[in-house]
Amino acid sequence: MTADLLIRAARAVTGGAGEAERPLAVGVTGGRVTAVEPLSGSRLGGRDVLELGPDTVLMPGLADSHVHVCEPGNTGWEGFATATRAAAAGGITTLVDMPLDSVPATVSAGALQVKRKAADGQCHVDVGFWGGVIPGNGPELAPLADAGVAGFKCFLADSGSPGLPPVSPRQLTEALRVVAGLDRPLLVHAESAEAAAAIGAASGRSYATYLATCPRGLENLAVAQVIEAARVTGGHAHIVHLSSSDALPMIASARREGVRITAETCPHYLALAAEEIGDGETACKCAPPIREAGNRELLWAGLRDRVLGLVVSDHSPCTEAMKEPGTGDFGRAWGGIASLQLSLPVVWTQARARGFGLGDVAAWMAAAPARLAGLTAKGRIAAGYDADFCVLAPDEPFVVEERQLHHKHPATTPYIGRRLYGVVRASILRGQTIDLGHPHGQLLGRGAA
Repeated sequence: MTADLLIRAARAVTGGAGEAERPLAVGVTGGRVTAVEPLSGSRLGGRDVLELGPDTVLMPGLADSHVHVCEPGNTGWEGFATATRAAAAGGITTLVDMPLDSVPATVSAGALQVKRKAADGQCHVDVGFWGGVIPGNGPELAPLADAGVAGFKCFLADSGSPGLPPVSPRQLTEALRVVAGLDRPLLVHAESAEAAAAIGAASGRSYATYLATCPRGLENLAVAQVIEAARVTGGHAHIVHLSSSDALPMIASARREGVRITAETCPHYLALAAEEIGDGETACKCAPPIREAGNRELLWAGLRDRVLGLVVSDHSPCTEAMKEPGTGDFGRAWGGIASLQLSLPVVWTQARARGFGLGDVAAWMAAAPARLAGLTAKGRIAAGYDADFCVLAPDEPFVVEERQLHHKHPATTPYIGRRLYGVVRASILRGQTIDLGHPHGQLLGRGAA
């Protein structure tokens, strides 16, 4: 067999959980993987050959299913050109855009069309879209599904976006019943609005004070509500950006009982710790918040036990001014972590220190997010899948500098100055090395390659 492209990798992982690195030959024709063989003895040929030595690892291109691209409407925060350029530079070849922080929010088929039009021709990686669930838009959900959204997202607390107001627990159950009939997951921002209202909002420069206004109980109560909604409807509920490790036993118990509940966490919850965040360091503000080091280690245990299945960025960008660098006021600062380009090295730096391998990382950051979004040809290196790859130098360290980053506002990330491991040497989309000067990403629908 002579492929369009033959990749000969001394070290490779294909996206299976717990998979060890091994030497592989991968054939690519027409933008798809056509063959995967042990490197030793392989007779695969290619018109073009990419030979990867022992200092690099061939991985599936990552799929980030939790990215806020703010275009149209708030393109000054982040747009498709900058977000997808950052993604490609970080080994991410597919992302799925959240339905809020753009104007209009993606809560109707018409709004989805506006967003797709804004993205068209700008994307350096493939892009899919989530739809939004808000009070009263039940009739819009089937048209959104027909238009190709990967699934739906709702909030149980204030989203910070007027276009995506929260739903009540009763409305959550109603929406999950509808979404179950559409064979889509419902992603839930699980914090209790009622409990949060009783505590009140944060103010001032103290991170400890901010953290006290967002206790684990806000998440724990909301996660319990989501579990019971999934139990009575049979729908697939997915907890986004889980921060509270207290919720892990609840999720594990519900899953043993047959409830369709999954959960993700994010690089910042796995790498940062509340004890290390200084007063006024508003680049670290997010909701739910970054918690204590002990909580962080229990999240890592949740990944090891496979209660948590995904690690995704929750890239939530904003302008530098929105982070209140002058006042350092956590109450006034925008809540979101900018990390899209750095997700892989942040997670790998922490994972390698805890005995995990790149096979685990590929399972968390490529295969599982693609599966959640119904992108059946993404996230694995296997025959029939899109030829999307990340070429990583896992043992190469670097110090994060603003000038390296392609985010629209690189100074807002909390990782500036940190020493990380894992340099992305190339990102390959459907068999072509991504050129950051020439976007050729596609807009995807659920089930699409």
